[in-house]
Amino acid sequence: MGKKNDSTIENRVYLFESLASSYVSAASEELGSDDPAVRERARRALAELAYVSCVVSDTAALSAEEVRDRVLGLPEAEAGPEDAPAAAGDDGNGGGGGGKKRDK
Repeated sequence: MGKKNDSTIENRVYLFESLASSYVSAASEELGSDDPAVRERARRALAELAYVSCVVSDTAALSAEEVRDRVLGLPEAEAGPEDAPAAAGDDGNGGGGGGKKRDK
């Protein structure tokens, strides 16, 4: 997703701190469970919150729908034609191959 500046990193930390604080309050029993499987599920949920925090912070220029698609891990082809130019910007084809025809 490119080089991160200090502001993006601060946003990641702030968002994760907020989400994780709420989660830890709600899942404190699971996090302190004697059952390793229960603790692992709670830790995985925290890891997912960290991932979501990063995606949301790193995609501030995208629409809410595009951010949702990234958080859900949808392949670019499933993101929809309106999302293709932003997602395929690195190859310059805009998702439809139109750039190749113009180059001939």
